[in-house]
Amino acid sequence: MSDIIVIGGGIAGLSAAARLSADAKVTVLEQETSTGYHASGRSAALYEENYGLPSTVALNTASKSYHYEANGGYLSPRGFLIVAQADEKEAYEKDIATLGLDAVSIERACDFIPILNRDHLAFAGYHADALDIDTDRLMQDFTRMLKSNGGQVVTKAPVSAIKRTSDGWSVTAGDTEYTCATLVNAAGAWADPVAEMADIAPLGILPHRRSMARIPAPAGHDVTQWPMFFGVGETWYAKPDAGALIVSPAEEDSVEPHDAWADDMVLAEGIARYEHMVTEPVTRLLASWAGLRSFSPDRALVLGPDPSDASFVWCAGQGGYGFQTAPAASQLLADLVMGRTPQLAPDLIAQLTPDRLRR
Repeated sequence: MSDIIVIGGGIAGLSAAARLSADAKVTVLEQETSTGYHASGRSAALYEENYGLPSTVALNTASKSYHYEANGGYLSPRGFLIVAQADEKEAYEKDIATLGLDAVSIERACDFIPILNRDHLAFAGYHADALDIDTDRLMQDFTRMLKSNGGQVVTKAPVSAIKRTSDGWSVTAGDTEYTCATLVNAAGAWADPVAEMADIAPLGILPHRRSMARIPAPAGHDVTQWPMFFGVGETWYAKPDAGALIVSPAEEDSVEPHDAWADDMVLAEGIARYEHMVTEPVTRLLASWAGLRSFSPDRALVLGPDPSDASFVWCAGQGGYGFQTAPAASQLLADLVMGRTPQLAPDLIAQLTPDRLRR
């Protein structure tokens, strides 16, 4: 018996469980053999404060002090560069305005990324305050917080049944039945199926595949200090990773919830878009994979009790912003569940709670 069961052991579920554990006995159920197996384990791990919808940006901003200050900080310098061709001026100007980037010269852009193709590069924008997130340590620290408060994480616990009881919920996972008063749905790509299992109407949260490849450092360059760089309109991106580069076509293909893998054709098309803007071709892949980014119908996060049953709580629809929003999103969710007045503004909260999707 727990006060609260959290279904899902990604960054959303772990951070929510950690915050809730200060006031309740919390159990996290994770279907895989380890936490952070799906989307959280396949993140680009970037903190860009201006990235996302206004409600997401507000959560990014509210999370900033936690990311910087907790245990010495989870962030380290990276930088963010967008590059565009001459016929992409309109999209480039939109990105500059939306993301709050500074326009930089072609020479400056090539200082950042020496392999950029000057024959194709017409515009560039840069933001120095984009930062790498130590995602592993962030997840470990939230898990440590949960356990220090008497909570637990149960892995290899796929949920097969959820039943409403007179005083809460009964959840069957593996061969074990767990009971609780409040159920938190942090199941990522499986958020709607979990809701349906609990006889709660789904919200229309859909997972979308994003493929990635790791390639060797181009032409033997030391890429360690390179910024993350994007094609304008996010048609591809590349990011240094352990001495190599991650390259993604940045696709958003709607799929069913599953253990995702890269689509070879989509990956090849994205790599071709990347190659068009650089001077060094991709000759081999070190690895490839994919993750699922799940979005609500309006693409904002969904945080808080369902209006049809306050004991069923949504923590879903992170859409790839899970790590950078986790500190503020989890605090908001805990405040809503525990009946405290949140620190965030009421109009922002209205953009995030599930009520907006039930009208």
